[in-house]
Amino acid sequence: MNKKGKKVAFHTLGCKVNSYETEAMRKELEDQGYEIVDFQPGADIYIINTCTVTNIADRKSRQMLHKAKKMNEDAAVIAVGCYVQAAGEEILKDEAIDLVVGTNEKRHIGQIIEEYFKDHEKNSYLSDLSENCEYDEMEMTTLAERTRAFIKIQDGCNQFCTYCIIPYARGRIRSRKLSDIRSEVEKLAENGYQEVVLTGIHLSSYGRDQEGNITLSDAIQEVSAVEKIKRVRLGSLEQGIITEEFVKTLSENEKFCPQFHLSLQSGSETVLKRMNRHYTPKQYLEKCRMIRKYFPNAAFTTDIIVGFPGETEEEFLETMAFAKEVGFSQIHIFKYSMRKGTLAAKMENQVPDQVKAERSDRLEVVKKELEESYRQKFLGKNLEVLMEEQTVLNGITYFTGHTREYVRIAVETEEDLTNKMVLICPKKFINQEILLAELVKIY
Repeated sequence: MNKKGKKVAFHTLGCKVNSYETEAMRKELEDQGYEIVDFQPGADIYIINTCTVTNIADRKSRQMLHKAKKMNEDAAVIAVGCYVQAAGEEILKDEAIDLVVGTNEKRHIGQIIEEYFKDHEKNSYLSDLSENCEYDEMEMTTLAERTRAFIKIQDGCNQFCTYCIIPYARGRIRSRKLSDIRSEVEKLAENGYQEVVLTGIHLSSYGRDQEGNITLSDAIQEVSAVEKIKRVRLGSLEQGIITEEFVKTLSENEKFCPQFHLSLQSGSETVLKRMNRHYTPKQYLEKCRMIRKYFPNAAFTTDIIVGFPGETEEEFLETMAFAKEVGFSQIHIFKYSMRKGTLAAKMENQVPDQVKAERSDRLEVVKKELEESYRQKFLGKNLEVLMEEQTVLNGITYFTGHTREYVRIAVETEEDLTNKMVLICPKKFINQEILLAELVKIY
């Protein structure tokens, strides 16, 4: 197959892990001689990295696959990832789809495309994720974002929460080798990246499938040892990983950013039991207090599901009160979405959509109050910020970036501060999400 002139367009749905994998596929195909183009009419190959976390995600995945075929009916449309893995070979019946590539086969994307263009025969590439399988090694040296690099170090989940389809779409836990993580981060550092975010499907389980008692702390230490990396962040964690030893170790790491995304899902103990979440609100709160002992201004972000089957008004109010007690800096609110094949889909007392929507709106009010209250703490304090991009708000040019706690800061300037570490002092709110600051010093 003559790759020269073949145009490939990508579209990604879902999480940061998906975004990382898309960038890795993009790099592989670019290295093989394909031309990477925007997701618009005229491409020869469309690759949609799908998501299946909710019914809406499934629908969006299908919509983008159909949109791709409409943009060029002669193009190869490739469905990749979680929606594909969960749906199986059945989706090949969809005339818009030419190739199906599962979550653990993305590293072979170049070879798969080459095989397809030999005979243009529809085909599927799906691993059996119910069995133990190896980590799907992919690597990045540059990304679309110029300052912050998301590094995938773990895949799969063994939790089987009653509402979640992801263990079926991503398979059992598997961890990346420390040496491979270190190698990728060193290359990214050489290309100018100063901040890395360690991500995974169930990041807290990193290392459990490897020999030698390797843990997430080892991965953090390995990345922090790369000299040119100035900041290390973590993706979503489970509260179970929060121990005195773990948090103390983080507090001794000058590169660690105290932003903790601790997945909650509900502040009601009875709802958590139905979800098969292995903790109580009291235990969760104890972990937050433990973190604040070492990081007094730590950011706590979380996910909350409203309208889980059987959720009563009293249980919902427990969640509202608990969110206030923790004092989250950000909450991602999801209305419960029934997933076929999960235990929650078979539960009685499914909550009506209008009740879910009403509860979501009420929690949204609490979310905004908590976000503003948290940002308020930083007014008048000197803070280190990694500047990222130029932004125009209300006709004024700013440069924006984030503090270690991931508070977004804007400085009014025409100077290009891309990827510069600066010292600033926030003075007031520009809007609910951004603080306006004075530039104190450029490092």
